[in-house]
Amino acid sequence: MSDNKFVINHSKGFRARRGLNWFSLGLMYATYYMCRYNFKFATPHLREEYGFDEAALGDLFGIWALAYGTGQLINGLISDRIGGKRCMLIGAVGTIIINFVFGFSPWVSTFSTFALLSLLNGYCQSFGAPGMVKINSAWFHRTERGTFSGIFGGMIQMGQMAINYLGPYMLTSGIIIFGIVMAKQGEWRYLFRIPPLFTAAAAIFMFFAVKPSPDEAGFPNEIEDEIDNSDGVTVPLWESMKTILTHPLVWFYAVAYACTGGVRHSLDNISILYFEDQLGFDMQSNIPPIAVATLFLMPLVAFLGSLGAGFISDKFFVGKRAPVAMVLYFGEAVVIAVAAVILTLGLVGPTTSGIWIGCAILVCIALTVNSTHSLVGAAAPMDIGGKKMAGFAAGVIDSFQYYGAAISLFITGRVLAATQEESGYFYWYVIMAAWGVLGGISMFCLMIKQRRLRAKGLVVAG
Repeated sequence: MSDNKFVINHSKGFRARRGLNWFSLGLMYATYYMCRYNFKFATPHLREEYGFDEAALGDLFGIWALAYGTGQLINGLISDRIGGKRCMLIGAVGTIIINFVFGFSPWVSTFSTFALLSLLNGYCQSFGAPGMVKINSAWFHRTERGTFSGIFGGMIQMGQMAINYLGPYMLTSGIIIFGIVMAKQGEWRYLFRIPPLFTAAAAIFMFFAVKPSPDEAGFPNEIEDEIDNSDGVTVPLWESMKTILTHPLVWFYAVAYACTGGVRHSLDNISILYFEDQLGFDMQSNIPPIAVATLFLMPLVAFLGSLGAGFISDKFFVGKRAPVAMVLYFGEAVVIAVAAVILTLGLVGPTTSGIWIGCAILVCIALTVNSTHSLVGAAAPMDIGGKKMAGFAAGVIDSFQYYGAAISLFITGRVLAATQEESGYFYWYVIMAAWGVLGGISMFCLMIKQRRLRAKGLVVAG
């Protein structure tokens, strides 16, 4: 390591080996996304086939989010005990099975069965993020984590980009390979049959490619951990729980990440209904190209935003996440508030200009909300927990993202069911803007807490 704390010198061959590690991890988690965001494309079909209204669909998303958030707490702790690689593989197997049940079982037809499967899928998926953060914390120095969390954010967003392209393509065109019908046009169940195949392939690749730490890959003492630099990457459950739950900054990040989830998951999951109801699109079998392009651009700008935010926090704030996140949260609230005003002026609707404006608004919101995603949800837990306790730190912080998502989706579904005919999606924007303001306040309070700790002569990672 260089004497200059801003420059990290690594052993020959280390960067290439780390690249293989994080590429396989990113690919694995990207396929998790394919088995997560496929559900939103089924919502118009569920509304037509089973009569689920906006409140019921919002509840299904909310149930998934509650299961995911609670699973993060449990599995984050487990990952600190058994390691991140095992956790990610367990989650992959579970989500493959649940998606196949969605896609093939004839008894999946009532709200209760959809709710049960959503709950199980949420829990299985919750093995992924703590496992990924756990492994990465051992491979990156503190002043590298923000930038590389942004890069990882881009890699996992590729999963959403893939399903945002594959989903509409399957519904509008079907897939036929060598005369075999792989996906039938307009049949939503194929949304749950094809993506798990990608997850299975990625899991096999990750099994052989990933090493939990540089030591196990032949690079001992390569990364100095500022929290605990002793050998190994696992700790007893009680030690991890006590250290993280009493950390003076973790709950500020958790509340802020609830605000990220309140906007991010509402945006991702409600957007298909927004296209149908506000912009007049057919999202079942004749999805227009501009909808496909918007769904492709949203995760793309999400990657650019998270990469930029991580780079800025590393290079200009020496690993401090809160100042950058605070500006981003307040900026997000302003963008969404402006969008609400534009909608009330009647400028968003099923006209040429109204469609372009409506789609541009979604892209702008995706940029702002996802800029805090990797910063608060990946870099901060690594800073707080280090290589031995990053899994539970990620579990605590990330669980709140999904508790925020569940609250937001439960509220939004009911508000839209009551107001959508008269006010369109105006209150959707209002709810998301409120989350942005709360996130900014949380990061401001964290900065005050850090100043008080430093004034007492205490230096706390995070």
